Amino acid sequence: MNNLVNDNLYETRNNLVKEITLLSEAQFNSKPDMNKWSIAQVCHHLVLVEEASIKAIAWGLKEIDSPQKERKKVHLILLDRTKKIKAPKIVEPDVEPFEVQQIIDLLNDSRKKLMTFLSTIEDKSILAEKSVKHPALGELPLDQWIEQIYLHEQRHIEQIKEIKLLLDARH
Repeated sequence: MNNLVNDNLYETRNNLVKEITLLSEAQFNSKPDMNKWSIAQVCHHLVLVEEASIKAIAWGLKEIDSPQKERKKVHLILLDRTKKIKAPKIVEPDVEPFEVQQIIDLLNDSRKKLMTFLSTIEDKSILAEKSVKHPALGELPLDQWIEQIYLHEQRHIEQIKEIKLLLDARH
């Protein structure tokens, strides 16, 4: 795994935590409308996606016959927020309220799991050679599964900023 990916994972996560750290519990758990997630739910979704990505990469590494798939322009797909992507059930957030610190702890925990898992992969080049089907992106090389974690997070940071504006407009 290259430094750029590491830096992007780190920087994006720091930006996310900055966005939520100073929120009140009410702001954190308020939904802009009934069909939208609260900021807390968006963050919980990010934790679930990171954990599901670890499982997918681990599964992909075990596959004996996983032909190399062509690389996708993941950033174009994930950062284009005009295209809605429905979250698969497995990564839908809980509905009960969260505390900001509780979510920060969950985010730190899932990131630690990711980094620990990635550190166990001795030959990182294998990540570009194997692929697993992604629910929104189709067949995706495993190294792009890692990339999609921070790109997906960037997408949702923009969503969090929008939710904050909507909540501010209400008061």
